[in-house]
Amino acid sequence: MNELHAETTATEDAPLSAYERAAEEGGDPRCIPQYLEEAPPVGSDIATPVYSDEHNQNWRYLFNRQMQLLPGRAGQSYMNGVRLLGMDDTGVPALRDLSTRMEAATGWCIARIPGLLHEKDFFKLLSERIFPSTDYIREKHELDYTPAPDCFHDMFGHMPMLTEPAVADFYHLFGKTALNATGIQRTWLERLHWFTIEFGLIRQAEGLRIFGAGIISSKNEVTHALSDAVDVRDFSMEAVINQDYEVWHLQPRLFALESFEQLEDAFRHWTKKEGLSI
Repeated sequence: MNELHAETTATEDAPLSAYERAAEEGGDPRCIPQYLEEAPPVGSDIATPVYSDEHNQNWRYLFNRQMQLLPGRAGQSYMNGVRLLGMDDTGVPALRDLSTRMEAATGWCIARIPGLLHEKDFFKLLSERIFPSTDYIREKHELDYTPAPDCFHDMFGHMPMLTEPAVADFYHLFGKTALNATGIQRTWLERLHWFTIEFGLIRQAEGLRIFGAGIISSKNEVTHALSDAVDVRDFSMEAVINQDYEVWHLQPRLFALESFEQLEDAFRHWTKKEGLSI
C-alpha cells in the first residue's frame, strides 16, 4: 500500500504495475495516486491535526496489537527504530516530532502529504531524503485491513527502518535512481521496492526476521510471513526484479537479505550495469 505507482499506461516495455492492475479490477478509489499541487510542509512546518479520542484509540489499539506480535518476528533495527522515534500507545504521533528524531538519526525529514502519490512526486521527495507521510488514521471498521494509505502504515510501518543507516542510504539512492528509470526499469524498481521496503525479510543470528513495512503494519502478514505457507528465497537483484506479485492478498513468496549492506551494495552494482548510476 505504498506510494510507489506507475503514472503511465502499459506498454510493451513497461507493463501495468500490480497496483494499476488492481485498480482496473475495481480497487478502492482512495488508492488512485495523486499529484502534489504545491510543495508539501516538511519537518517543523507541519501543523499537527487535532485527533479525536476515537482516532487516538485506533492508534493505541493498532500499536499495542502489533507490538505484541513483533518481538521474535521483527528485526532488531526495526525495534530499535520504534524506541528511537519515541513511538508509544498514547496516541497518534506528531509528524513534526518524528521528523526531528529521524533527522538526528539518519538525516531524513518527513513531509506531510494528502494521500497516495504519483511516482514522480514520490521519487523526488525520496531523492531529497524526505519521506512522504499521511497524518490521518484509518477508521474503526478498517482496523484489521485498509487498502488505502494511512499514518499507521506510514509511521509505524516505514519510519523505524529509516533510522537504520544502510536502509536510509539505500532508499535515498533508490529515489534518485527511480527519477531516471524508463520503460521496463520502472517495473523492475517497483518489484524491488515491494520485496524489500514493503515485504522484506532479513536473516539475523536469531533467525529470519521481518523488516518490510507492509508486513510490520499488518496483523495477518506478520503471522503469515514467517510461516511454512511462505516460500522464502535468498535475495538477489535478478530474482527480485523478475518476480511479479499481487497486492491485495497474503504474499506467497518473499526474499531474505543477509544484511542491509547487501541490499545497498547489490543495488549500486545493478544501477551501474543499467546505466542509472547517480
